[in-house]
Amino acid sequence: MSDNYQYELEFSVRDYECDLQGIVNNGVYLNYFEHARHTFLNSKNIDFAGLHAEGIDLVVSRIEIDYKFSLTSGDIFVVRLNIQKEGLLRLVFEEDIYKLPENKLVARAKVIGVGLKRGRPMRLDEIAGFKDLV
Repeated sequence: MSDNYQYELEFSVRDYECDLQGIVNNGVYLNYFEHARHTFLNSKNIDFAGLHAEGIDLVVSRIEIDYKFSLTSGDIFVVRLNIQKEGLLRLVFEEDIYKLPENKLVARAKVIGVGLKRGRPMRLDEIAGFKDLV
């Protein structure tokens, strides 16, 4: 992944996100990645509710995560992302989580999303706001 990210969002770990070992539960990272993607798309005027009202839903079809280092309660971190189109139907988000202030890589994800219109895949360039997204 490039170090020239298109977007980043800072977070802090909350106590309830940690498991008995005192580290962030692996499933919680999905929430961090998802919130960063949604915030990014909202910043690009992608309206999830408006699209849904038109019968269009943006969904994840695949996620791969490589865990490198554990976060603990109170840690400050940033999710950084890049996006690219893959063919006519897929949007690929490459997301990295870095612990601050040392900028240590915590986790890396590749998330593939698609648009569905009434349950059927649709071309990205047919979705409002996606033509100029990447």
